[in-house]
Amino acid sequence: MTPISAAEYDAAINQAVWFDLSAHGKIEVAGPEACVFLNNLATQDVKGLALHASCESFLTTNKARVVAHAMISHVRDDVFLLDVAPDLAEKVLAHLNHFLISEQAELEDRSADFAMFRIVGPNASALLDVANLELNRVRSLGELGFIRRHNLLALDGFDWFCPIARVDDVRAKLGEIALGTPATYETLRIEARLPAVGAEYDDQRFAMEIDRTQQAICYTKGCFLGQETIVMARDRGQLNRVLRGIVMRDVSVPTVGAKVLKGTEEVGIVTSATYSPRRGCAIALAYVRRGSWEPGAEVTLDGQAGTVSALPM
Repeated sequence: MTPISAAEYDAAINQAVWFDLSAHGKIEVAGPEACVFLNNLATQDVKGLALHASCESFLTTNKARVVAHAMISHVRDDVFLLDVAPDLAEKVLAHLNHFLISEQAELEDRSADFAMFRIVGPNASALLDVANLELNRVRSLGELGFIRRHNLLALDGFDWFCPIARVDDVRAKLGEIALGTPATYETLRIEARLPAVGAEYDDQRFAMEIDRTQQAICYTKGCFLGQETIVMARDRGQLNRVLRGIVMRDVSVPTVGAKVLKGTEEVGIVTSATYSPRRGCAIALAYVRRGSWEPGAEVTLDGQAGTVSALPM
């Protein structure tokens, strides 16, 4: 993994940094039945999503395997925008199209129409002049697009979606804020336990295993695709593994794919790892088996001692 800049990391934690996430997929769902249509497919309560509000959700198969981890924003009357990981736009669009039968809703890939800048840090709200924007709310900025507040990186955060034609104008407005690198973003992502496609999830992973139920799964919303499997796993305690953090004893970063051992028994596998400047040691994300996933459990990775941690770290 590319070493991170100490100054850049410190700015993200104590000031503000912005990251260019324009490669994210962006799917627009619009129409009088767009809300109902999305609510039937998302694990979160989209039907209860107020105008100018946003939520975190999964899109899954009928067996609750993850199609995508998404943020859903109710940007205008009967218009919702889903943003997903890079390279997932085509897959998500095909998934939605497959289930669009007779609903009055239209789907459009807007990935190339909007840039997306993620600004994080305690000074971000003041520098953006949006201190009164509530968490998980969206605000229109007119011709400059819209901005959304969140804490996906376990920091005060804002996503600015702007039309491609106005990118230079927005970049100029971000002039006082340092531009972050992918290495720093990856460290913040792992610290926050934000799942990444290809690392923490793919189409073989169950949504419940990612352990973002509080943020992304609603059990009281009524029927949705994958609900039966999700509820059954909760009621019967059938999960065999869950995503956990592991805090290492030293600075040696574990290898992705390394086995997590409890004694001599293999109990998990590392999906992401980095050095955490805040902790002064290496940390990892790993899927850990039942019986070993409780915070405080002692494990070894690549021959180094570590402790299972509650998340985010």
